[in-house]
Amino acid sequence: MGMGVAVAMMSVMGLAVMVTPPPQAHAVSMSEYQKKVASQANLKAQLAGVSSDLADAILQLNDLTENQIPAAVSAAQEAQQAAEQAQSLADATAERLEAAQKDKTDLEEKIAQTGADYDDAKEAVAQLARQSFHGSNVSDIMDVVTDSTTTDEFVNKLQSEAAVTRSESNAASDSANALNLSMNRKERLSAIEDKISQLKAQADERAASAQQAASEASAKQTSLQKLRDEGDAKRATLESRKGELTSQSAKEAAEIVSMQSQIDSWNNQYNNGGNASPNPGNNQQQNSSNNNNNSTPTPTPNTNNNSSNNSSNNNGGASGMDYAVPGSCPSGSGYCYGHNTGNTVGGSAYPARQCTLWAYLRRSQLSLPVGSYMGNGADWANTARSLGYLVNNTPHYGAVMVFARGQSVGGHWTADWQYGHVAVVERVNADGSVLISEGGTGFSTFPAWETIPNAGAYQYIHY
Repeated sequence: MGMGVAVAMMSVMGLAVMVTPPPQAHAVSMSEYQKKVASQANLKAQLAGVSSDLADAILQLNDLTENQIPAAVSAAQEAQQAAEQAQSLADATAERLEAAQKDKTDLEEKIAQTGADYDDAKEAVAQLARQSFHGSNVSDIMDVVTDSTTTDEFVNKLQSEAAVTRSESNAASDSANALNLSMNRKERLSAIEDKISQLKAQADERAASAQQAASEASAKQTSLQKLRDEGDAKRATLESRKGELTSQSAKEAAEIVSMQSQIDSWNNQYNNGGNASPNPGNNQQQNSSNNNNNSTPTPTPNTNNNSSNNSSNNNGGASGMDYAVPGSCPSGSGYCYGHNTGNTVGGSAYPARQCTLWAYLRRSQLSLPVGSYMGNGADWANTARSLGYLVNNTPHYGAVMVFARGQSVGGHWTADWQYGHVAVVERVNADGSVLISEGGTGFSTFPAWETIPNAGAYQYIHY
């Protein structure tokens, strides 16, 4: 018997372990922290020999872009979600209050017509009987009659069935239906009035909560915008002082920090354009329909990038890659650089926030050719070849970087196994890595950015 109890207790404990979800950790992981520390240390090393005030300006801009702004974006998004949830709850409570008030009005009208003592239950029984005897439910009624031994039992059974089969909807059913239908109408009216009083109090409380949540969301958004304005100002200052940088490593570090800040600025412009709604489908899928009404905003980025092509650490040739960025193709061009671009409907075929949409938008900003139906991310290289684009393994500023299905990306993540991925090269670094901008619902912002090592492992679409 003791063994049986022990086994039972172990079974229950095991079940509890299986059904209890693990706690969610919201803090930054140690690996993420160490990565940030290493990145900051590396940046400082690259700025060795730079004047302290200029180095501090670069480090501050980097901290804004890498840490403060992402944290503020997350806080603003959470506050906005909380505000929307609070407003939704307030709206639902207000609707319940309105419905309960209508129930009260309807009942008062019935009282005015037939009196407060009118028995609704008997009316429901009579209606049920009429429907049953003239319809297909005669056998059900006869069962009630034959199974009843007294008149009271017969009436009670009919009343119960009437209550079950009532089709009228009552928004205050949790209070009014708690009373038997044969109760006095005044008591039912009193129950509804009590419910209205409760709902009024709830509606006022939840409306106040919604207003408070909206105010907090607005404050978070204002704080975020201040950080972004500060970033824009620091970036402008940095651009004006780049001439003070003498070492190649310092120049490269400053350009990367400036470009990351610029990408965040593009992301802000895109969001403010009202086109940042996420697509609930898979990350890199392209719509096949021509009827997609997504607009294609065209924020104007700073396209002055002085990086030159670096063909080290890749297996592609640089032949033919002498085009300038910005290019010479007006946005939407159907024919450019001696071939058909494939641009037939603009960017409307690409879903919101996806990598394919960002690649289209960014190439259009840079006046480089890009098609409307290049396919899913992994398909872009082959589609481009078929249209006459130069495609190889050599990175170049402005090129579309193509990730194969399931391809490991810098050892941090893997391109979608079904759709692959595309991005746009923003800078080719001296160490063979590339700074890219990219879209995709898997990223917290649109666009996002990252530095990818071993750039020669990927395909690039040029012009």
